[in-house]
Amino acid sequence: MKSRRGGTADACSVPDRNRLGVTQHDVDRGRDPSEPDGGGRGRRVRRAHVPARGRWWPPCTPETVFELGSVSKTFTALLLAEMAAEGELALADPVQSHLPADWRPAAVRSTEPIRLLHLATHTSGLPRLPPGLLASAVPDWAGNPYAAFGDDRLRTALARTTVRLRPGSRYRYSNYGVGLLGRALAETGGLPYGQLLAERVCRPLELTATGCSPDAPDRAIGYRRGRALPPWNIPGLPGAGAVRSSGADLLRFLRAHLDGPRRGGGGSALKEALDEVQRARLRRPHSSDELCLVWNRRHSGGRDLYFHTGGTRGFTAFVGFSPEAATAVAALANTGPTLDGRFVQAGYELLRTVARGG
Repeated sequence: MKSRRGGTADACSVPDRNRLGVTQHDVDRGRDPSEPDGGGRGRRVRRAHVPARGRWWPPCTPETVFELGSVSKTFTALLLAEMAAEGELALADPVQSHLPADWRPAAVRSTEPIRLLHLATHTSGLPRLPPGLLASAVPDWAGNPYAAFGDDRLRTALARTTVRLRPGSRYRYSNYGVGLLGRALAETGGLPYGQLLAERVCRPLELTATGCSPDAPDRAIGYRRGRALPPWNIPGLPGAGAVRSSGADLLRFLRAHLDGPRRGGGGSALKEALDEVQRARLRRPHSSDELCLVWNRRHSGGRDLYFHTGGTRGFTAFVGFSPEAATAVAALANTGPTLDGRFVQAGYELLRTVARGG
């Protein structure tokens, strides 16, 4: 029988340094308990006061809320799969059929339309960012570059977009694509993205601290080069990077990918969706890694590792899990990503080591 073991050392509001926050969960199956290189019973929580600039800052707890950046995309993928399992849409549906009728579609120089599956696998041909976003981002590039890019600008950007590659033919990582996917899901579900995510994913999985509000209670303060930053705001592309969560909630989220929802926590559609997001859809170019619905999958040490990274100006995040090892890791820091990627690499190495039984 595998032991349950885990810990958190959540990042506090500390400038000028990356503070590692790790949540690792190792569970028995069936019991209720961008890119690195190559709460149940028994969870241990480490808490420490960390001095900064001569002051003692209060420690974070498993309930402290961190910005997840592109880890938000894993929530969007699960929402997509859940709505597909409910029969509200199909992965092969053209995205335009799930957008407002008065939105002009992107010009696609191919007979193949952009489908929902293309958006969830970064094969739509859409660029990394929407046209016009950089121009609106420049005034607040160091702090909140997406804040001025709302729904109206997304609509305008889509009408200005030309896709020259055949959708589905080439991998190209796209915040624009997954952000547009979130907008399509919101339109289909009849609710804003954040409310739809809460209703279909967060409540069934008991993710009480997870959502898209920039003013979430118990939130950590993000830092970039020692400077405190305002909450990240991304109104036009919430499905790509607006989700916030706590260490405890990420344990529940990742545990659901290992064991399915808790009894009474969501119906068969959510259970099916949790399996569907783990199914490989393509092989990454120049790599042995595979891409599922948003999740990266890598075979290492005889185990499949699923992982994703994320960052905002003031936060860095890593999440990953291994079904065979019944293991999951989440690493959270309240400082922005570094060029060397040391933080996410540490998260990945922890996942790989624990999955191997180390």
